[in-house]
Amino acid sequence: MLKRFGRKLFLFIATMGIGFALSVAQAEDAGFVGSKACLDCHQQEYQQWLGSDHEMAMKHADEASVLGDFNDARFEFAGVENRFFKKGEQYWVNIQGDDGQYRDYQIKYTFGYDPLQQYMVEFEDGRVQLIPFAWDSRSKEEGGQRWFHLYPDLTPTDEFYWTNSGQNWNFMCADCHSTNLEKNYDREKDIYATTWSEINVGCEACHGKGQAHMTWANGDRTSQVVHLGFDRDLSKAVKEWVFEENMPALQPKSIHPTDQMTMCAQCHSRRTQLTEDKDHVQGHLLDRYRLSLITPELYHADGQIFDEDYVYGSFLQSKMAEKGVSCTNCHNPHTAKLEIVEEAVCSQCHLPTNFSPENHTFHDKDSEASKCTTCHMPETTYMQVDPRRDHSWQIPRPDLSTHLGTPNVCTSCHEDQTNEWASESLAKWFPNSKHQNQQHFAVAFYAAEIGYQGAEDALAYTAQDNTQRDIVRASATSRLAPYQGKNITVALARAVKHDSELIRVSAVQGSASFELRDRWQILAPLLEDKVLGVRTEAASALVVYWAELNEQQKQALAKPLQEYVEIQEFNSDRGFGRTNLGNVYRAQGNYAQAIKEYEGAKAVEPYFANSYVNLADLYRVQGKEPQVFSTLKQGIKAQPKSGALRYSAALSLLRQGKNNQATQYLQQATEVEPDNAQYWYLYGLSLESTSVPQASKALDKSFRISGNPQQLYARCEMLVKYSKDPSIEFQARQCIIELEKYAPPEVVKGLRAKL
Repeated sequence: MLKRFGRKLFLFIATMGIGFALSVAQAEDAGFVGSKACLDCHQQEYQQWLGSDHEMAMKHADEASVLGDFNDARFEFAGVENRFFKKGEQYWVNIQGDDGQYRDYQIKYTFGYDPLQQYMVEFEDGRVQLIPFAWDSRSKEEGGQRWFHLYPDLTPTDEFYWTNSGQNWNFMCADCHSTNLEKNYDREKDIYATTWSEINVGCEACHGKGQAHMTWANGDRTSQVVHLGFDRDLSKAVKEWVFEENMPALQPKSIHPTDQMTMCAQCHSRRTQLTEDKDHVQGHLLDRYRLSLITPELYHADGQIFDEDYVYGSFLQSKMAEKGVSCTNCHNPHTAKLEIVEEAVCSQCHLPTNFSPENHTFHDKDSEASKCTTCHMPETTYMQVDPRRDHSWQIPRPDLSTHLGTPNVCTSCHEDQTNEWASESLAKWFPNSKHQNQQHFAVAFYAAEIGYQGAEDALAYTAQDNTQRDIVRASATSRLAPYQGKNITVALARAVKHDSELIRVSAVQGSASFELRDRWQILAPLLEDKVLGVRTEAASALVVYWAELNEQQKQALAKPLQEYVEIQEFNSDRGFGRTNLGNVYRAQGNYAQAIKEYEGAKAVEPYFANSYVNLADLYRVQGKEPQVFSTLKQGIKAQPKSGALRYSAALSLLRQGKNNQATQYLQQATEVEPDNAQYWYLYGLSLESTSVPQASKALDKSFRISGNPQQLYARCEMLVKYSKDPSIEFQARQCIIELEKYAPPEVVKGLRAKL
């Protein structure tokens, strides 16, 4: 939500000398006129906007905007006092920097207001950073009116430490919290000169440039004007809802998609920005942003929110989206609050007689449990005090919870009851419901997550199931990455030709395991896709094979690859942008330029582990093993929480014949990232020559994490190898018994024959 700072995937940096706000002349030249220009004709909307989440998205720190206690307030954290105070009209804090020293920082901007307010410091290189302490703006009765630490467990090497990229306004927040934002990052100097036309989310952030509208409003009707001078239609997609016999809710008479959803999705979605140059409203969302799919990092297997998703990713899963519901069917866009009282929002379409407590909620009337939102829009609290509702409007499925461990609202409320009890209750209340034990995409997603046999076919089926929403099919397609086979090929071929850009782009990741010849055949059509995010994603995947491409293929790749490079240059204030550039140059054999980009990634984001891993791997290709290991050691010091760096260091030591040292690094990798099955697997293999029991435990751990039968087979094979020891023979036989559930009979028979 705009009133809150969430975790998108971005960063920035700007220069003090140039300043932030665009001059009036610049703004007018750009066609922006400012929100105050709307006041004369749109007084009601303007008054609604004042004090709203959008209007309060960001402010200069002053008496009117600051909610926190800066009257020499003290807050103790980790045994040390932090101070919030004023110098004249200025607001200041005394807090710890990334060097461990406490010093004074001036607060220049406020960020949001409800249920918490954050504060920002501006540095000389143009970076604007959010401090780690936030003001709980809720009432005292709710536990508010206090300072608290947002991220108490973070250290200076964490991305979200307050001076690092995860708390950088220029990259992470600015695009959504200000109007007409231009990042203006100088990649050579590593500084920002970020500008805006309005510091907060003004009228033109949603409606677009207002100059042509003002001309139209002032009576100049000499030219044909579309949308009253605006370049977008923000009306609802459904103009009329009608009653249909035997339907529990009103149905759209017709659906005429407008620009509203794409406009709102710019900020109310979890996404990565690709560029500032493309118009995603007039074009496609993926012309400017890369939308996050349903991944384990953001969602539960059934699509319920896990991490912050900013609503849009959930909404795309819903029947509401399918029926043409728009944001403004429920929300007033100017207040950002519900259009009408919560109890009446759903009954705009859902017939109250069908959803009364007597025949639907089965809870006391007017109780919290009887509200539509309680069961169909459960809340998850982020940032310690900020509850947000799931907009996928799912039907509770305790049967899925039983098998997959997904949450459900029944047992979340009735904590003393079981999922089986919840399923039985729902079956009793809704004996004819089609949702009881209904097939769900969650099963395929969960099977893939645990490496279950047959997951690939379930994913391929889901990817091609036209009864599923596009984001579900795209998420299924992207999860095909580890697999090959006829069903996978068919699913990918259909995805590439689909009307949905989300599904088309998902084929790029989904085809990751294919060899060049087949992958080129699958993805080549996407190189000429009309959507920027699709064709550049395809180019990024195919450039890896540059040395194997013929001249015709290189020519086909040239234009979208250049666009991909421009996207990474736009994001070169982050380690991932420069590392991606390094990967392109490496694939093309330009090692010097690749090294320069990797080194640049280390400089702008020292704690970004991938830059060290990729640079070390380039040195490996060049046969420079000492530089490989020294680079990885440097990375471990800069990012001590990375298992990947220790794992890569172990591989380097193995190549050098230093097996004992390699085992130590592998052990460290499992300690740093104990849920990584691959680390446990290699650690187990490295232990075979010194301790078979310890090796067996490590291999068993890898299998328990991943569910990959290959890792179970490796353990059984090793135990059989040393089965002359009676204790190990017993373990070997037990291992083979378990392997029978996964492996073909001839494999099991072969192992038993060696006992």
